[in-house]
Amino acid sequence: MQVISYSTFGPAADVLHLKEMPTPTPEAGEVVVRLAFSGVNPSDVKARAGARPGVTKPAFDTIIPHSDGAGVIEAVGAGISPDRIGTRVWVWNGQWQRAFGTAATHICLPAEQAVPLPGAVSLETGAILGIPGLTACHAVFGGGDIAGKTVLVQGGAGTVGLLAVQLAKWGGARVIATARGDGINAEQKAGADAVLDYTQADLGAAILAANGDTPVDRIIEVEFGINAAVDAEVIAANGTIAAYGSAKDMTPVMPFGPMLFKAVTIDVILIYLLPAAQRAQAVTRLHDALQAGALTCPVDRVFALEDCAAAHVAVEAGTRAGAVLVDVSR
Repeated sequence: MQVISYSTFGPAADVLHLKEMPTPTPEAGEVVVRLAFSGVNPSDVKARAGARPGVTKPAFDTIIPHSDGAGVIEAVGAGISPDRIGTRVWVWNGQWQRAFGTAATHICLPAEQAVPLPGAVSLETGAILGIPGLTACHAVFGGGDIAGKTVLVQGGAGTVGLLAVQLAKWGGARVIATARGDGINAEQKAGADAVLDYTQADLGAAILAANGDTPVDRIIEVEFGINAAVDAEVIAANGTIAAYGSAKDMTPVMPFGPMLFKAVTIDVILIYLLPAAQRAQAVTRLHDALQAGALTCPVDRVFALEDCAAAHVAVEAGTRAGAVLVDVSR
């Protein structure tokens, strides 16, 4: 099989290399997926760059990056029905705590991590469902039913944010989103009831005004550190801040007093560690939304496998309007 791999941290163009490796043979409980697309996420590029706190060298001698992907099951190990061969699937946690991820023509992994792709859902969409899809879905629905509630999606023009807006609308919520530039139009097209420029003065007052001067019930938060004060201002009593990122301030000063007297729940989300029952619920909701035609997964660019370094650079630039995929169907 052909793969992209790295053995040291560094710039994508310096450390990512195209090479041949033996196609794996599945062991008991495993499947081999012939991949069509691999999804590139910010966590993938940070891991390759060595940007994770306290990590000074790769965890394995050779790493094939990327956790998300989609393709067709080509082989199964003992204990797995051969009927699964030929099934279109999407992959989650492909490279989480494992050496070999989805930046390859094939991946071997536990059968439960290869989820049957419903109906006519494309393989491109399948490659977006792992980290962005599950994160958005759990952030929106992790606290239960949202029908009739107000959901604020902070910094909502990223892939997770765009999916969260659509899922929240499908779930029956009023949706307010914050973005800037072209992201404002993207969030409006995704169905947000109101979209605000997050650089504007007195953002908290603007959010409340957009909700009829009423606090919001749930906040989907991409930058907890820099938004904590605004979130504390606009969240309702007993509301929840579902935070899946804080890259611009990883050691935030939290306005504990305002949050205390609203009994705010802060739900820190790391989708890699989602318990099995909650993951199953998120998978079901994602599939239901897709089959209902309520969810579109935007793709910004698709790169060839040999151009994987350029795909990493595109994600690092932070200016994309959707997911970045690598076509691995060689």
